[in-house]
Amino acid sequence: MKRIILMALLALALPLAAFAGNVDFSNSGGTLSGSSAGLTLTGSELIQVSGFGGLGPVIGSLGVVNFSTGSFISTVGSGVGAVSSFNGGGLFTITNTASDGIPSGVLFTGSFTGPVTLTLESIGANGSKIYLLSGAISGTWYNGQTVTGATSQIYVFTGVNGFMGSSSLGSGDTIITTTVPEPGTLGLLGTGLVGLAGVVRRKLKA
Repeated sequence: MKRIILMALLALALPLAAFAGNVDFSNSGGTLSGSSAGLTLTGSELIQVSGFGGLGPVIGSLGVVNFSTGSFISTVGSGVGAVSSFNGGGLFTITNTASDGIPSGVLFTGSFTGPVTLTLESIGANGSKIYLLSGAISGTWYNGQTVTGATSQIYVFTGVNGFMGSSSLGSGDTIITTTVPEPGTLGLLGTGLVGLAGVVRRKLKA
């Protein structure tokens, strides 16, 4: 009976361990487009994945990161530190296209869970501007498991007028955290498995 219980608990723990913890995705390039309807990033190259399924850093031309936000809300301030806000929603996807030990296809599908901010971080001597986009996201892994996270994307706009509707991305980073059941939930499930093992044992003896 103990063997049955241990095997059942192990079967439960393995998928949780495979996706527990944080997974860090790095991306580069792509085009940011913006209007009153919101911001859209297309064609940003996925260049590194760390921590997926217990793997260390996987580096290369791995896939694509795309996202869109909700509509424009407002801009507060001017000059360095000015913040433009956009509604949450939209769509956020991370797709793996490489043969690298990570499942191929769409790894993450989700959306922004709250306001997305675009902050003017600095202005260069030549008038070039650097913006930082950040926002919280939530969604699911390719296997349907619920996850949450946050993204930060750095945009370098060389024009003296800053963001004028379309520009290239400098770099981006997205950290996704798997939602693991609380210890109490696992305890209840373990109790259920113990009861099930007892029923199976009685049936085998009958």
